[in-house]
Amino acid sequence: MQINILGFGGSLREGSYSKAMLNAAKELAPKDVILEIFDIKDIPLFNQDLETAPPESVRMFKEKIRAADAILISTPEYNHSIPGYLKNVIDWVSRPYGDNAFEKKPVALMSSSTGVMGGVRAQEHLRQSFAYLNMYMINKPEVLIPAVHEKLDANGRLIDQMTAEKITELVNALSQWSRQLKK
Repeated sequence: MQINILGFGGSLREGSYSKAMLNAAKELAPKDVILEIFDIKDIPLFNQDLETAPPESVRMFKEKIRAADAILISTPEYNHSIPGYLKNVIDWVSRPYGDNAFEKKPVALMSSSTGVMGGVRAQEHLRQSFAYLNMYMINKPEVLIPAVHEKLDANGRLIDQMTAEKITELVNALSQWSRQLKK
């Protein structure tokens, strides 16, 4: 059974480490998993006045989330939390009340940082939100990538074998979890 995963990053930077990790996950995914990466850069700031008639970019993103079997999020950690833009996207996708595209969706998280913590606090904050949004989170393996800048080549490709193994393990766990939930 083929599994379709929608991945997106929490950083808008063109050469972001989050996007590099998503690209690595796409390359490392097994043959029966299709990982589509969605760039969230065109999602506007959340405006509750527009939540019942969202902009086209938001509507399209929510459709892609609903069509996916699972979600993979890769994020940096900013100021001991998640980037504001990622929170913005989560708000759009989960609103208005009763129209939560994340509802009962399997989700896995990866985080990366140039520091030694690897984004652990960002993951904790996302896990809190996803519990409330009734998502089915993968708890293990935890993919926390410290000193990420040392694990990429000059072109932003992953060259660290241990990180590649953890990302492979995470994508496999997410696809297996998705299959279980489809039964």
